[in-house]
Amino acid sequence: MEFQPIKKDPKSWSVQPNLLDYEQTYAAFSWDQIHHELDGLPNGGGINIAHEAVDRHANGPLRDKLALRWLGKDGEVMDFTYGDLKEQTSRFANVLRSFGVQKGDRVAVLAGRIPELYVAALGALKNVSVFCPLFSAFGPEPIYQRLMRGEAKVLVTTKLQYKKKIVEIWERLPALKAVLIADIDEDLTENVYSLPKLMAKASPEFTIPPTDPEDMSCLHFTSGTTGMPKGAIHVHQAVYVHYMTAKYALDLHPDDIFWCTADPGWVTGTSYGVIAPLVHGVTNIVDEAEFDADRWYTILQDQKVTVWYTAPTAIRRLMRLDIKPLEVYDLSHLRFSASVGEPLNPEAVVWGKAVLNLIIHDNWWQTETGGIMISNYSSADIRPGSMGRPLPGITPAILHRDENGNVEIETRPSVEGELALKPGWPSMFRGYINDLERYKKCFVGGWYFTGDLAERDEDGYYWFIGRADDIIKTAGHMVGPFEVESALLEHPSVAEAGVIGKPDPVIGELVKAFVAIKPGYDPCEELRTELLGWGRKKLGSAVAPKEIEFVEYLPKTRSGKIMRRLLKSRELGLPEGDTSTLETTG
Repeated sequence: MEFQPIKKDPKSWSVQPNLLDYEQTYAAFSWDQIHHELDGLPNGGGINIAHEAVDRHANGPLRDKLALRWLGKDGEVMDFTYGDLKEQTSRFANVLRSFGVQKGDRVAVLAGRIPELYVAALGALKNVSVFCPLFSAFGPEPIYQRLMRGEAKVLVTTKLQYKKKIVEIWERLPALKAVLIADIDEDLTENVYSLPKLMAKASPEFTIPPTDPEDMSCLHFTSGTTGMPKGAIHVHQAVYVHYMTAKYALDLHPDDIFWCTADPGWVTGTSYGVIAPLVHGVTNIVDEAEFDADRWYTILQDQKVTVWYTAPTAIRRLMRLDIKPLEVYDLSHLRFSASVGEPLNPEAVVWGKAVLNLIIHDNWWQTETGGIMISNYSSADIRPGSMGRPLPGITPAILHRDENGNVEIETRPSVEGELALKPGWPSMFRGYINDLERYKKCFVGGWYFTGDLAERDEDGYYWFIGRADDIIKTAGHMVGPFEVESALLEHPSVAEAGVIGKPDPVIGELVKAFVAIKPGYDPCEELRTELLGWGRKKLGSAVAPKEIEFVEYLPKTRSGKIMRRLLKSRELGLPEGDTSTLETTG
């Protein structure tokens, strides 16, 4: 099905977009311009993320503005002004100092979305230490791998997480000197301390030391297909990208109420769930609870959220439900929404417009890029299924390379190739921790190769094809799983689909789809036959799936990406590799 572009009507704008003229802004952009829109540390002390996100507001007219509203899963609400955040993060920075934690030392946090996580993240950055977030759902071994590779010196966690996961691995972590427990009033044992007790004793005054733009700020671990996870190193000047992309891609304005649903254990939850909204001085909503449709719609309504950043997997969950939200909830304040994690299927964009009266703007980036690189914009027409166009200051290209490493730029429109970026944007990762060779392999011929396949149309919109290692080679054709999944999702019975190539002695690989169906449909042979026919009609026999298997749910990372490699490993009985970021429920 060909999805028609969705036109934007300037008369419908409740707020004038920050990016009005894309071509002009892109052509005239310079990072020096963004540098001058932020403060920098006093007396030429460099650039520090926590200063830009917290202290500069607290030292000015935004001191008493609501910075962060935390919604507890059991109904508790805690509010923090920018002044509150300055005091709390300064106390935490002083706590770190009391343990001898210095510039560059890693501070890990293993917790759900609790206030202490946000205080610890910003307090560590104040101390020019390195924030290293860990998913709270990790088991002991994934936690050990990350703490060991990151050489974490201090860990912030909860009593339950400590007892279930840390006690058994601590003796294997020689670098870990102290564990700070967020939910106890007295120290547990030697080197296991009550964080509230430490915070109460710590001074609320802290002077951020000089911070070089290249000082390490965050260490984000991302899953590898096999073996150990990769630890991507980011630096303090990444804040230029956090600020610029929140301005242009998320269209943040001073009076916005912003909600990013991502967990800080994933890079989106740090870059856009902690840093970007605070740098803009807006109010940031944090929800402790996991996904629940009624709760989410209620938060959007009651908190009067204006800008909402979420993931395709959450949108698809909402699509599965027989809810007409505009008949039940008042979402009139919500003016802009965006999505990231897995490419947003075009039918999800159409659903958003039809059911929410809201266009969902897809964008693309990676852990390694540190911030949004390609996006759809508030002022620009939407082409459903497209990632959009590059952010100002970002230079992507569709490339081809041969076995000798020679690189050729593809200039023809709508020709598939490898998506690459010209290095030099401030949030580009500076390495994989303790793995220089792996890092070097990402750069060929003066370009950063993303590992994604894409194409660019005649108007400069980029279209995701698939991960290079996911592409299916069948009977001489190259098939992108995303294309097949999107076609299956157009069928009214399909809630989610994951597609792999299955080895076949005749055609190389056949296309196999794993399908989760919506409530009310029977996963019977008749439906299987219908979906096979639907695929042939939509895609043609060469591309359509030859096999369909019904599943209750698809394996996904907690960031919402369908783990196709895991589907393939299970299908073929192969080792599953790193599954530490796998969602535990459907």
